[in-house]
Amino acid sequence: MRLKLSAPQRSTLDKSIAITGSKSETNRSLLLQALFPNVVIENLSNSDDGEVMQKGLATSHGEVDIHHAGTAMRFLTAYFASQNGKEVVLTGSSRMQERPIKVLVDALRELGAEIDYVKNEGYPPIKIKGKTLTKSKVSLPANISSQYISALLLIAPSLANGLELELVGKITSVPYIKMTLSLIQQLGVETHFEGNLIQVVPKEKVGDTTLVVESDWSSASYFYSIAALCDVGSKIQLSAYKQNSLQGDSVLAEIYQDFGVETSFSDNTITLFKVKECALETVNYDLANAPDIAQTISVTCFGLGMGCHLTGLHTLPIKETDRLGAMKTELEKVGATVAIDHESLTLEPSGSILSGVAIDTYHDHRMAMAFGPLAMKTQLLVNEAEVVSKSYPDYWNDLEKLGFQVESV
Repeated sequence: MRLKLSAPQRSTLDKSIAITGSKSETNRSLLLQALFPNVVIENLSNSDDGEVMQKGLATSHGEVDIHHAGTAMRFLTAYFASQNGKEVVLTGSSRMQERPIKVLVDALRELGAEIDYVKNEGYPPIKIKGKTLTKSKVSLPANISSQYISALLLIAPSLANGLELELVGKITSVPYIKMTLSLIQQLGVETHFEGNLIQVVPKEKVGDTTLVVESDWSSASYFYSIAALCDVGSKIQLSAYKQNSLQGDSVLAEIYQDFGVETSFSDNTITLFKVKECALETVNYDLANAPDIAQTISVTCFGLGMGCHLTGLHTLPIKETDRLGAMKTELEKVGATVAIDHESLTLEPSGSILSGVAIDTYHDHRMAMAFGPLAMKTQLLVNEAEVVSKSYPDYWNDLEKLGFQVESV
């Protein structure tokens, strides 16, 4: 599906949007519920990834195809490895079969898991024969995707002897690790995180617990971008969000002050106010703890004619696509000057934006959504726009609620 996007007729906005539950929190909560069935979850994400996770957890034998869902691949690998008697082949899309899983598999094998590669060493698909894991000590590189770390932490309470996890080197994506630990703690599980050592105490049973999934801050990022590109005086209200969020991407509220957007919190809603025009020529951010908002910030800066230097992006090349390479290609299509290396992106200030350009999305939901706000400044085409269903199926409908003209072509 190809969509043509044009700006709202009014560039001063005043609208409210309800956003679905966080994909990250949903999949963590679903795994905990599978381990402890008396856990109840509210405000589940309606994303493809959430549905894939639920189907996977309901399977005990045969093939489990998680398609493009990287979080589900990592979490289900750990889950099935620790489930005695379950035997599955965990597979995914052609891109998923290019995304490495070796670090997690090696760690699980060190704990006693039985996992074999079906095709290529270090990559899905993998064959898992679930076992009772009794070993409790393992180490991982600290600068890898936090999903590997969270996968181990989520199963840790159900392991016979819990888990002692050592992270070797400088830790990245700390907020996502803390999110996982916080959810585990809500079940009454004892955890400790000091320095580079994380300990999770085993717990055979937990009491009746309700986990309420916060709305997705990654999804909110696109509305922060729209607010930044609006006229002064605009406001966009989003629900449901917490001021003391577990999600790393909640740093948006701080970052977007640089773009003239202030955030107010009230009754689990946030209101984004465009209070002033941005006076900065360029911005610099280390996004090691929130790499998923790098695409949004890049597009925001380009739309405002600003430059940016974003670092801490070493995990982006192994996402749904090579996001660094894809961003360089697509931003240059609309007139940007971009340089990248293995962990950073540099955008030069620019005074013009090309119109009518077709943005390719590379089977990556965040490529499609990050470029959507740029329609505030120029008419765009978005190829394979349906890819947003991976995390935010209502995205294009919500842009229409803001007044964007969204047309299938």
